[in-house]
Amino acid sequence: MAPKFGTSGLRGLVLELTPDLVADHIRAFLTACPTGTGLWVGRDLRPSSPVLAQTVLAAARDMGVATVDCGDVPTPALALAAMTAGAAAVMVTGSHIPADRNGLKFYLPAGEISKADEAAIIGALGRNPAGQPGPGTVTCDTAGADWVRRYVSAFGEQALAGLRIGVWSHSAVSRDLLLDALRGLGAEVLEFGRSESFIPVDTEAVAPGARAQLAAWVAECRLDALISTDGDGDRPLLADATGQVIPGDVLGQITAAALGAATVVTPVSSNTGAEASGRFARVVRTRIGSPFVIAGMAQAGGRVAGYEANGGFLLGFTAQGPAGPLPPLATRDSLLPLLAPLSLARAAGGLAALVAAEPLRFTAADRLEEIPVEASRALLEEFETDPARLDGFLAALDESLVATDRTDGLRLTLASGRIAHIRPSGNAPEFRFYAEAESPEQAEALLGRGLGLLRDLLTPPAANPSA
Repeated sequence: MAPKFGTSGLRGLVLELTPDLVADHIRAFLTACPTGTGLWVGRDLRPSSPVLAQTVLAAARDMGVATVDCGDVPTPALALAAMTAGAAAVMVTGSHIPADRNGLKFYLPAGEISKADEAAIIGALGRNPAGQPGPGTVTCDTAGADWVRRYVSAFGEQALAGLRIGVWSHSAVSRDLLLDALRGLGAEVLEFGRSESFIPVDTEAVAPGARAQLAAWVAECRLDALISTDGDGDRPLLADATGQVIPGDVLGQITAAALGAATVVTPVSSNTGAEASGRFARVVRTRIGSPFVIAGMAQAGGRVAGYEANGGFLLGFTAQGPAGPLPPLATRDSLLPLLAPLSLARAAGGLAALVAAEPLRFTAADRLEEIPVEASRALLEEFETDPARLDGFLAALDESLVATDRTDGLRLTLASGRIAHIRPSGNAPEFRFYAEAESPEQAEALLGRGLGLLRDLLTPPAANPSA
């Protein structure tokens, strides 16, 4: 599948992210969008990212744009640094997808680009505007430290004192900064699983083997919690003292309430706990992807926060932390939805008790890989146009339909009160299934059965072991 814009940035196979294609997108971005004081560039730790970052920097210099190279840095840290400098930014990352793919995330001086900005970039491709070469690239090695300092200042140097917390480092570009943040907040910190080869980690769909390893580390070392992120450090992963991974949308609703948000904006893939909790004056539902959440936050205004089912959190107002103010950062962030629940855990009797106080709505998500987008869309169209086809799918799940929501894919409210949500991925040949139920076990059970049925429907018999 050729590189294309998905739910968050441009993504594609590394072999198809040619220097000409990348340079064309950078020229189009710099032509169609404001850049402020220049262009700041960061990258994750996948093997292809350094070369792609140099291509980005060279294309910007050729346009006469001042460039700053932040090196290996988490996406939210790059965004924070660039926005503070009044500059645009490009993050070279494929986020949680495998190492044979990569991508570009674009930021204006005011924050992440919108879908309208994406359309403007696409419209400017191929123009090859002339420009006078700009000055040489400047390096910045403080973006990560400034990101950590933001949270140490807001939460205080003793916020996590007395807690024993593990960090699953794997190949996350955020790994050293996670260690620094926890130590800066007073925790006892242990590191696990550092890898020099790239490991794709999807915090919204943590693989069973990874879950088992996390639980083993927690038990063996008697941890109060264990944290991690995805590859570019904008999605959190948090396991409690039993080794149970806490869903990202639960982290989001806990964090939003702790910060005093009046309005929350979240995609239709997040669980319905925000509405059930009664803690927010308004809950706004959007399509999946941070650009849609940001657009909803801008429209809502006031004390607004956003979060996604993957746990990425967006702060739209100046909140008050336990030790100081926390300015807005309207881009997907991982540290805030890790630290806010951890800072509340001791008083609540632990993370598990904190989560147990939330409404009993839990999500589980996973995807079928290497499913052509055309096949996914065709199945959705069948479900939408042929009620008997959809009823047969639900009957196989021992469920029946109450309501549908077509905001993004097909979201099905079931007679049991559970929710099944299916949609093609926006940036990879994958078909995603989101399940919501009254317990983590029921959500996982619905997810497993649903994925099995979808695999039978979407995979040719010769390629399907279950056929």
